[in-house]
Amino acid sequence: MLARLEQLFQNAKTRLGAAEDLEDLNQLRVKMLGRKGEITLLLRGLKDLQAEERARVGKRANEIKAQLEGLIQERAEELQQSQLEKRLKEETIDVTLPGVPLPRGSKHPLTRINEEILQIFTGMGFSVAEGPEVELDYYNFEALNIPKDHSARDMQDSFYIDEDVLLRTHTSPVQVRTMEKMAPRLPVKIVVPGKVYRRDDDATHSPMFQQVEGLLIDRHITFADLKGTLMLFAQEMFGYNVRVRFRPSFFPFTEPSAEMDISCVMCGGSGCRVCSHTGWLEILGSGMVHPNVLRYGGYDPEQVTGFAFGMGVERIAMLKYGINDLRLFFDNDYRFLRQF
Repeated sequence: MLARLEQLFQNAKTRLGAAEDLEDLNQLRVKMLGRKGEITLLLRGLKDLQAEERARVGKRANEIKAQLEGLIQERAEELQQSQLEKRLKEETIDVTLPGVPLPRGSKHPLTRINEEILQIFTGMGFSVAEGPEVELDYYNFEALNIPKDHSARDMQDSFYIDEDVLLRTHTSPVQVRTMEKMAPRLPVKIVVPGKVYRRDDDATHSPMFQQVEGLLIDRHITFADLKGTLMLFAQEMFGYNVRVRFRPSFFPFTEPSAEMDISCVMCGGSGCRVCSHTGWLEILGSGMVHPNVLRYGGYDPEQVTGFAFGMGVERIAMLKYGINDLRLFFDNDYRFLRQF
């Protein structure tokens, strides 16, 4: 048995020198030292030997196994080094070349405009408020002077979850929620950014879009305060040469109500295709807070007044950047986004 053991050891060393890669080494280890390897199978016959010979063969077997493990490890390191040197010769790297530049991202145009709007109004002393996107019918409609049988609900085709819960159609519910928390403290001076949802989908409408709502309640607030605030906003956003006009309109939660237009940012007001040759572009809705809304919020309309306004962030971005299709904001097209 001892002679057979030495013969297996010599055969293993010969195969070891002939191994060309790590896979060959692994096969050799399994063939010689594995559970069904040749040395392992040979040693199962130790039980049939005399005690003195068994000890001698067992000792030599352990020495051979240890030597084989060491030789296999040395050969593996040689093969790894050889492969590395071969690869370095084939894949020459010039470390003096400049590195590959990593592309830098930028803010999405809607994020940029949203932050710019908030920066303008916080600069005028407004605080930022937020509310839930899944809203109660009470806050989305009823507390804003739009009862269940009111025809104004047809203006906002909604996503209902159940009879009394829906995805909010505007950020105006935060007005009432904020008034409830603050009443009777004054002033209430907030801007409300956030996503809203309506069943619209075309080149100028999306089922999900962003709004920024504004609310100011205090004593002796007039429509002149509203006009001055929004005029300053328009000049900060579109430049100090922009002109502003207000047109009578209707919103259930404000009275009187007005749409605000600016002189066309494309033609300067001379008339073009973008402004339908009128020289004006609508950018937001506004008005004095309706007395019923003040009451729902916990304020006495005989003691305080206020104004509110709301604008679509996408609308402002389209006008500022000259974008003609709302869907471009959501296509995730790098060719479009890299322009900002």
